Amino acid sequence: MKIAGADEAGRGPLVGSVVAAAVILDPNNPIEGLNDSKKLTEKKREKLFVEIQEKALAWAIAEASHEEIDEINILQASLLAMRRAVEALKIQPEHVLVDGNKVPQGLMMSCDAVVGGDAIHAEISAASILAKVTRDHQMVELDLQYPQFGFAKHKGYPTKAHFEAIAVHGVIDQHRRSYAPVKKALALLEQS
Repeated sequence: MKIAGADEAGRGPLVGSVVAAAVILDPNNPIEGLNDSKKLTEKKREKLFVEIQEKALAWAIAEASHEEIDEINILQASLLAMRRAVEALKIQPEHVLVDGNKVPQGLMMSCDAVVGGDAIHAEISAASILAKVTRDHQMVELDLQYPQFGFAKHKGYPTKAHFEAIAVHGVIDQHRRSYAPVKKALALLEQS
């Protein structure tokens, strides 16, 4: 049975898309060191990012934009991005394992949600690595456009440095306006 793992990265940040990946691993071509992307060093993630793409039977990366997040909320946007990733696989799986406690609606195959799945199932670990590295690369790109925000460092997460940058420079188009800290910053800008 062909099983795909699906996971997302970027639910917590205040800026950018939520990125998801889906992976069907090749049982005849195992990948050493797969784990929850958050438990791996950046260097190890980057190495595995390439190896997964070389060795997996199929992989796909998809996203839901910051506009979609603001429109349908981060949970629904995460599920939408995961559905897009699964549907983009060049080989369709018979079953999908999704990290978390909810499954994307509208998939044509059976699906199970697995809490903490990125540390249990290699397929989900692989998906978590592809999603995290892709999202981190997006933040490095955004940092080149807006160096004053420090996105390459904090990856868009709600850190002290990010809040300070918003206070000084305001919000950019890619900020998620439905998130409370961004809403608050916009309200303060309107008052001034």
